[in-house]
Amino acid sequence: MDNLRLFLKGMAMGAANVIPGVSGGTVAFITGIYERLIQALKNIDLQAMKLLLGFKFQDFAAKVDFRFLAILFLGVFVSILSLAKALEIAFDKYETLTLSFFFGLIIASVISVSRQISKVSISVIITFIIGTAIAVAIAFLPPAQPNESFLYLILCGVVAVCSMILPGLSGSYILLLMGNYLLVLKAISALELKIIVPIAIGCVVGLVALSRVLAYFFTRFKNETIAILSGFVFGSLLIIWPWKITITETFSGKEKAVGYIWNLPQMDSSFLLSLFLITTGFFIVFWMERKSNVEDN
Repeated sequence: MDNLRLFLKGMAMGAANVIPGVSGGTVAFITGIYERLIQALKNIDLQAMKLLLGFKFQDFAAKVDFRFLAILFLGVFVSILSLAKALEIAFDKYETLTLSFFFGLIIASVISVSRQISKVSISVIITFIIGTAIAVAIAFLPPAQPNESFLYLILCGVVAVCSMILPGLSGSYILLLMGNYLLVLKAISALELKIIVPIAIGCVVGLVALSRVLAYFFTRFKNETIAILSGFVFGSLLIIWPWKITITETFSGKEKAVGYIWNLPQMDSSFLLSLFLITTGFFIVFWMERKSNVEDN
């Protein structure tokens, strides 16, 4: 049962990639596996590589929590191949209704995760506000111009992978803001190593560095860390807001959001259905949380 639940959480992380403004990190955070994921990634270091290259597979698996990572990422992979496509269709045909459901999920998730804060203090409040402000500011940033500089491409890789890990921040959206989304997309398609290599270097550096930074802060400043991550997720509600017009540009035949025009909902039958879906999403989170607590006890 535990393996199945972990697999389903991985599927949810994979599906999150097609939700505007939501990252796999958001799903990991709201489903309670975020801290374990960060710790597992942090343990992939030189010592772990020596164990792997020395064929000490059992020791390697124990050090990096391999079973956890394998089941989780299997769910991510399966989701990207299957469930994510269904969600993509739902966004194309019923964008407002689909966003309404996820809006309710995320509101409840912020409340649920915030309960992990053991003591509310001035520092916790300030870090929550900072996290929210960063996520909101990102929604208003205009895209930059493309830049093929080696160091800038490394920076793009670092920032992109960090935003994939950090809840509330979309990696592809960050690449778009940095001006290199189309450049990276074409490079992957054409296997242009001069672009892919520095991006990959940045991704590895970002993954290793951020997992260690987050593990450090979780150990020493857990309440503040949860607060700023909750702020990231809360701020991302601006992008999830169901009643908006998405400004898009076409990249290699695919439309990508480059900005938004926010509106207030019209009081009609469609709004009532959206409200119902928001409420449904909201209560599903608390039902899952209660069910999880019962099973753990």
